[in-house]
Amino acid sequence: VRLAESGGGLVQPGGSLTLSCVASGLTLEYYAIGWFRQAPGKERERVGCVGNSDGDAYYAASVRDRFTISRDNVKNTAYLQMNNLNTEDTAVYYCATDPQLYHSVCDSLLYADWGQGTQVTVPA
Repeated sequence: VRLAESGGGLVQPGGSLTLSCVASGLTLEYYAIGWFRQAPGKERERVGCVGNSDGDAYYAASVRDRFTISRDNVKNTAYLQMNNLNTEDTAVYYCATDPQLYHSVCDSLLYADWGQGTQVTVPA
């Protein structure tokens, strides 16, 4: 399984960005997808996770109502739409999945397959 994130960059406070996570070796639509992030000097934290059925989603309180996870099954790609970004959203963002997970379980320790990460920077 290989996951490749893209779409990170520098965005001004209040701006938006969409991250992509292209999967190979696994059909994403059947499994849970998690997005996690790690800021400098901080532990990795969960952003949000979705299961393989509509409506099965979890979002961290810090991003709820601002971030949305979606997937394009034809492209075998997951997305993280991020709106109203602020400086606290600055981090490396990772997507993850696991062929044993089907629901929006957002514990990073349960995910076996990870992308390389993409940097999102929101300057002060």
